Formats: sequence, C-alpha cells, structure tokens
Amino acid sequence: MITNERIKTELKKDDFFYDLPEELIAQSPAEKRDCSRLMVIDRESGNIEHKHFYDIIDYLDEKDVLVVNNSKVIPARIFGTDAEKGDRVVEFLLLRRHGDRVWETLVRPGKKAKIGKKFIFGDGILEGEITDIVEEGNRLITFSVGGAEIYQVLEKIGNMPLPPYITKKLEDNSRYQTVYAKTEGSAAAPTAGLHFTEELLEKIKAKGIAVVPVMLHVGLGTFRPVKETSVNDHVMHSEYFSITQESADEINRRRENGGRVICVGTTSCRVLESVADENGNLREMADDTSIFIYPGYKFKAVDALITNFHLPESTLLMLVSALYDREKMLDAYKTAVDERYRFFSFGDAMFIC
Repeated sequence: MITNERIKTELKKDDFFYDLPEELIAQSPAEKRDCSRLMVIDRESGNIEHKHFYDIIDYLDEKDVLVVNNSKVIPARIFGTDAEKGDRVVEFLLLRRHGDRVWETLVRPGKKAKIGKKFIFGDGILEGEITDIVEEGNRLITFSVGGAEIYQVLEKIGNMPLPPYITKKLEDNSRYQTVYAKTEGSAAAPTAGLHFTEELLEKIKAKGIAVVPVMLHVGLGTFRPVKETSVNDHVMHSEYFSITQESADEINRRRENGGRVICVGTTSCRVLESVADENGNLREMADDTSIFIYPGYKFKAVDALITNFHLPESTLLMLVSALYDREKMLDAYKTAVDERYRFFSFGDAMFIC
C-alpha cells in the first residue's frame, strides 16, 4: 500500500475553516456541464480571473497533458431488511470491493448489522450476510452474487450515493457521472471531471493536448471528515488505484517535452503522487493508496490542478492548499463566496495553474 512520509506541521483542522452561506451549496448541476463558472488562479502572480468552464481550453498549451480519473460511480446506496425481522430497514453504502462477493460497507444503523446477520435487498433479488467488522466500524458483507452480476443487480435496486449536503433529488443519474467514466467501483464521483463535455474534450484533443486516464475508486479516503484537531493525526482510508504503462509513458513524455501535467481532480492528483519517483517519473502500478497531501508536501509529478470548491476543514481543501499557499487559497475561497460561486460536488470549478 502507498502512503506518504508524514510531514511535521503545527497546522490544525480549524486552520482550514471558512464561512460558507448554505445557499451557495449547489443542489443540482449546471444546465450544461461546461457552462459552470471557472475561477483561474495564477500561482506565480496571484492573479484571479473569473471565466466559464468552456474557457479552460484557452489556458491549455498543446504540450500539456490532462490526467483524468475514469472510475465510474456505482448505485452504491442500497436498503436491506433483516432476513429474520423483515420490518427493520438498514441502509448500506458500498465503499469498496474486497473479493468476488465481499464488499466493505458503511451501515446505518450499525447496531442492527451484527456479524452473522442476514439481509434481503430489492424484494429478494439480492441477499447478503455480515461477515466481519473492520476499520471505523464498517461492515464486510458477503453477497449471494459476485462478478459483473453484482453491478447488474445494483443498477436495478441501487441509488446513486449523493453526498448528504445534496438534498434535492437528482433527475438524471448520468449527471453524477463523468462523460469518460469507464471502470465501475466508486462510491462518489470524481467531481472535477463533471464539467467536461465530449465536445469540449474533442476540442482540447484537437489542439494537441493529451487526455490520459488513470483510475482511483473514490471511497472514504476522499470524503471522510477530519475528526482530529491536529492535521498530523488524521489517517486516510485507503483507496484502490491503477495506472497503465501506456498512460505513464504519455505523461512522462509530455513532461520531458516541457508540457505541464494537469490533473483533473484531487483523485487523479493522488494517483500520480502515489506512483511518482523523486524525479516525477511514473510507471505502471495497481495498488492501494492512503496518501495524505497537506501543506508542506512537495509535489513530484503534478504541475496544475482542475478542481471544485471543497468543504471547510476537509482533506481536499488541505490538498489544494498544499499546491497553493494556504492563506492565499482561503482568500480565493472568500472571493468565491463574495462572487457567489456555487460550491461542492455540483458546484463551479477552479483551475490552479
């Protein structure tokens, strides 16, 4: 498993707090993906520009490479009834696959999911048994089906795992999926990629810019809240990732030829920083990563980042604050609030370049 060397810091969780009016939390996606707003931050000059996402192409050079996370969100929220006491409904959020039929799940209420308990889902279309209790009290559940069949079942009975701050019903599940999503397994969307349309990607490629996939299945490691007071004490939950040799070679080549490595989202960034050697060179790899990037971290492979506006005191805000100065990043967030940007998963975007 990939981890990072811990950085000694006096930073506290509340060093990453900012005030956000509730009405700025986006409850639905923009009417058209690439019509969301885009804040462009030039790290060298500190200059901030206010654009739309379709303007991103104007800030990309033909030598650059965009690195995208092609993990696909599964309908990971399912509701089961106790096989013995059918009136008890329990919510399961599938976080990660541990075997052909075994999944790690977040269960509510957990006290009703003891080891040995059996549950029925979708009027009997799926059955499962609690087989273990693991990190953070998550449950391992063994289902009656595995392989590709489990994904077919989830398409019938599952719900898209929208974050709790989104209270409005999503009318079109595809809007919580990137247009390049391919490999099933995420419990949440890599949201920076939601802004791209197929047409915009074609224009970007036509300009000579490479669009290269990596994969990280988004789970608790990405959105688990920081509970500890000191940033140093937080431990990331591991997530599975992979990068092919083809992708690694293209990124290495672009970088060697003077192009920028631009990650679309914090998950793509964490993949590259998990794989890169001290010189920033990448290679084929498939592993778990619990890399935690926060101020003081020295980036090895990533030059720029396209990202959304993240929750206060989150590991995602800590990561972008590592790429850009923490105080300047919080100032940029204040500007975003003043300018009435839309925040979080369905919100607007930022390009840190």
